[in-house]
Amino acid sequence: MTVDKNKLVDFVSHNLSELKLLVIGDVMLDKYYYGEVTRISPEAPVPITRVTQTKDTMGGASNVAHNLALLGCHTSIAGYVGDDYHCQALMDKFTSRGIDYRGIIHYDKPTITKLRVIGGHQQMLRLDFEDVEPIARVYEERMLNYTSQVIESGLFDAVLISDYGKGACSERVCRSIIEECHMAGIKVFVDPKGWDWEKYAEADYLTPNLKEINAILEKPIKNRDQQVEIASRNIMERFSIANVLATRSECGLSIVGKDDVSHIPTKAQEVFDVSGAGDTVLATFAAGIVGGLTNLEAAYLANLAASVVVAKVGTYAVSREELLGALREAMSE
Repeated sequence: MTVDKNKLVDFVSHNLSELKLLVIGDVMLDKYYYGEVTRISPEAPVPITRVTQTKDTMGGASNVAHNLALLGCHTSIAGYVGDDYHCQALMDKFTSRGIDYRGIIHYDKPTITKLRVIGGHQQMLRLDFEDVEPIARVYEERMLNYTSQVIESGLFDAVLISDYGKGACSERVCRSIIEECHMAGIKVFVDPKGWDWEKYAEADYLTPNLKEINAILEKPIKNRDQQVEIASRNIMERFSIANVLATRSECGLSIVGKDDVSHIPTKAQEVFDVSGAGDTVLATFAAGIVGGLTNLEAAYLANLAASVVVAKVGTYAVSREELLGALREAMSE
């Protein structure tokens, strides 16, 4: 496996700002309460966390868009939010990062929000604010009207579907988007969720992790190169997927195409939190492919970006400067 790192440095420095990408999926807000734990509550056998810092950041599909925006891409997002405080926090985040959110639709549910309490580097508690009932057809129609219009207009170089299983990426929505993108000559990248992958059929790239792959197999596989390749080719055949980028935690990434396969080991380092690493892989890999990199080059870049994310606590998006720093460090090794 040989990758020209000088080429990647030049690509990240100059090419990303030319790309126009649309992210569609489950939009979320991630809220963090950081603190220190020094004693157990007298009211119940639970630790008392004295909050010292709070942070709101973009999660789910929003985090994919956040990564693209920090890399310098022209980024748009489509999804659903409620009319609540968490919605406004997200809109402010989109505005501050220059993300076009005209595809955001207000529906009759709360904005999906994950609240985490962190004591030191340890997650103490997580609260999820969400409504798991299917999204009403009237809101789905608004989503399809928007996506159909912008895809047909040729505004974007690619579409990224970020499915977190919260309802935005229904079968009807996914099938419509994939079909319209292919008619417009636009690549589709999908980060899947759940067991119903028929809705992703004919996507150009699928980016599942090992757990997601095992969820659709009759017999689960181990995290081994050959087994991952065989399972990926099985997925490609079953669902007419052109390429599979399998994320494999401590074993790195495997990119499987029609006539090629590459296994990219992860960078050895201390891992604090894998939250959002899949979002970073989807964003960086898609930007690389759309920008003209090979499967191997884009996967290498995505793996490097993910190595930056997992060394951070909480959901984190990689900036262009951080990715360039990681590339230059890799060149010196």
